[in-house]
This record gives sequence, structure tokens and C-alpha cells, in this order.
Amino acid sequence: MTTASISRTALSVNLNKVALVRNTRHLGIPSVTRAASLCLQAGAHGITVHPRPDERHIRPHDVFDLAELLKAWPDREYNIEGNPFHNLMDVAREVKAKGLPLHQLTFVPDSEGQFTSDHGWTFPQDAERLQAVVAEARALGARVSLFMDADPAQMAAAKAVGADRVELYTEPYAAAWHTPERAAQLERFRAAAQAALDAGLGVNAGHDLNRDNLTAFLRAVPGVSEVSIGHALIADALELGYAATIAEYNRCIHEAFA
Repeated sequence: MTTASISRTALSVNLNKVALVRNTRHLGIPSVTRAASLCLQAGAHGITVHPRPDERHIRPHDVFDLAELLKAWPDREYNIEGNPFHNLMDVAREVKAKGLPLHQLTFVPDSEGQFTSDHGWTFPQDAERLQAVVAEARALGARVSLFMDADPAQMAAAKAVGADRVELYTEPYAAAWHTPERAAQLERFRAAAQAALDAGLGVNAGHDLNRDNLTAFLRAVPGVSEVSIGHALIADALELGYAATIAEYNRCIHEAFA
């Protein structure tokens, strides 16, 4: 099943917050793999994890357990994100060595103890060191996406280091949702996405997207192949359950293209 056959934009569920709750006790609940199964059964198009070096949420065994699970879902995608200069490439190499699915690596310029991702790569400053790890990731068989601020002028440089896609960092848009700046932020993201498409890049998006702001974003921003949503989606699932929550987010996506 291709992304195009499902909807105009794929929904990838970030499971970090499920692991964060589990890690507060030693009981193994809630189960990250069970959460993934329920989301996939409900129609999620992929699973995202961000295994940070401090292991405060997703841990190495989660990455491998989820990769094993995704083997049973060959029409869905697995997105592993993180800083390629910390632990991400070691994880990716082991996934590949085990013969497990490795569809997409999203490179994020987080510091080791960073609370959450809050900025993208910058060029030309990051270009030289990114080229080698992008090439290695692609040699492992992974699509490479670079986490980027919505700056149209940076998109061609992302393509030049070998990236396949960019993931637009959408927190500035989400923060402006209830302010007069919303229209200006949407235009900024529209221009950045168009610049990425013009450079030959695919476009992903993520960070603080939710049921309120997702449809408007996808209506305004062209060519978004995938949205990765974690915090808001898992918070919704606490109230609605996984199946109803995935249905709601897929409804938001479909309404954007209705």
C-alpha cells in the first residue's frame, strides 16, 4: 500500500510518551509495542520513535521490538529519529544488521539532554558533517529526512547534502494558532514547503500538530508526505482510546483534501 493510496498525507505516530509513562515504573506497562499495534490496526500509516542517549523514553530494545513488529506490516513505515552524531547511527546500524525494517531516518540536531526538539539544521554550518552520515544512512537503505526550520532559503542546501526529505519544525505555527500571527506562519511554511519541493525534496512535518491545527496546516502547505505526531495524539488517546484517536487524525487529514 502506498502513501498515495491511503491519503494525501501519511500519519506516523510518535510513541515516545508511551515509553515515558512506562519508564516511571518497572512493570512494562503501558506496552510500546501494544500501542503500536493498536495504532496500526486503527489505520496509522507509520510509527516514529526518537531514542535519545539518556533513554528517558524510547530505549534500544523498543527500537528493535518495534522493528520486529513492523515486519508484519509491510505496507507501513518505520521512522527512527535523533541526532546522527550521538546514538542514532549506532541504532540504525544494528537495525540493519538484524535484517529489520529501516524505512526512514530523520536527523535532528538535538543536544544530548535536550527537553524536546526545538530547532533545525543550519547551512552552510552543518553541511560538511552531515554529508557523510546522510551517505551512510542511504547506504543502509534508509530514506533520510532532515529536521529543518521553515526557511525557504535553506531547502536547496538540504538537498545538496543528499537528503531525500525535510521535516518542517512546526512548533512556531502551533504557537501562533490562536494569535494574529497564524496567517503569516502558514505563509512561511507554505513558502518553505514549496522551496523544498522545487529543490527535489519530499516534505514531512511535525511538532505540536494536533486535531485543532492539522487540517488548516495541510490545506495551506503543499505536498506534505507525512506528519509525525506524538504528544497531542497520545494525550488524546488517554481520553478517546487509540482507535478513535487515529480515526480523528485521519479525518483531519482527509478533510484537508476534501
